[in-house]
Amino acid sequence: MLGISIRYLTTSLLSPEDTHLYQDILFISDLHLGLEKPEITRRFLTFLKNEASKASKLYILGDLFDAWIGDDDPTPPNNEIRKQLKELVQSGVNVFLQPGNRDFLLGQRFSADTGVKLLDDYVVIDLFGTSTLITHGDLLCTDDLAYQAFRIKSHTNKWKNNVLSKPLLLRLFVARWYRLRSYFHKRKKSTEIMDVNQNTVTEKMTEYQCYRLIHGHTHRPDVHNFTVNDISAQRFVLAAWTKNSGSILSWNNEGYKIMTI
Repeated sequence: MLGISIRYLTTSLLSPEDTHLYQDILFISDLHLGLEKPEITRRFLTFLKNEASKASKLYILGDLFDAWIGDDDPTPPNNEIRKQLKELVQSGVNVFLQPGNRDFLLGQRFSADTGVKLLDDYVVIDLFGTSTLITHGDLLCTDDLAYQAFRIKSHTNKWKNNVLSKPLLLRLFVARWYRLRSYFHKRKKSTEIMDVNQNTVTEKMTEYQCYRLIHGHTHRPDVHNFTVNDISAQRFVLAAWTKNSGSILSWNNEGYKIMTI
């Protein structure tokens, strides 16, 4: 049986206008679900039936899937995940998904099939009285010039339509090739290049007038405290899920806790 433990709990209190205890709002990212990762899939489906079903909202901040080649892909475990997400939404939980660099081809058919709301690259939410900026995180890694150039090209409608027009089997083959290519390219890059650029973080938080940021992508879970325009700020980095554990950032009106399944 899967257990759950609390890894960190803040001591600060939030002060919403209505002081009754709200249901938790949950944040996860970087599960990289796929056929080759059954342990993570089982853990995620159990999470949807248990912890997520008790929440008011669930935010998935990118890379739910290791590779998404189109809403028409029935490769396991895609259909089972669609089914469980739909059941969670129908139970009354609001589920939001911010596509990441691995699953940016998620489209409106997926949204219609599941009831999950797809979000733009940057979104500001009201998190118990505090404006909070959420994003997948890849756009903050501006030192990785090669990736940023590819991202610009691959997010155009022309590029997406060209890929999605190809036969499913060809897309499956290309996705496997791309993952292998990406793996070897990452080995050549320094860890600093693949992390966020702090100047970019400051610029985006200033642009959106937020002093709390939540993101994933870098697989470097932490809570960073710093200042933006002489104002205290925090950056929460979500952990990637592995075959051994899954991480959840849970928030309510008393603060946050980071839980490990």
